[in-house]
Amino acid sequence: MLLSELALGQTASVVSVEDAYPADAIAQRLRDLGFVSGELLKVRAVGPLGAEPILVKIASSQFALRLNEAARIRIALASSP
Repeated sequence: MLLSELALGQTASVVSVEDAYPADAIAQRLRDLGFVSGELLKVRAVGPLGAEPILVKIASSQFALRLNEAARIRIALASSP
C-alpha cells in the first residue's frame, strides 16, 4: 500500500521509499527526513475534499506532502491493539 492511499487517522509503518526515476531527489529527501523502514506514521489531516496536501506525523515531526510525494512511500498498516 502507498502512503497516498492511507485514510485520515490511520496509522502505518514505513516499508520503503521508492524512487520514481533514477537519482530521485524527492525520494532521497524523504529518506533524509526520516521516512525509513519501520518508522510509524499517521495521516493527521488532508486538504479540501480529501485532496492534497496531506499532513503526516512521523516520530516527533509533521510534514505536508503532495500526493505524488506520498506515492513514493510504501507502507504497511499498523495492527490495532
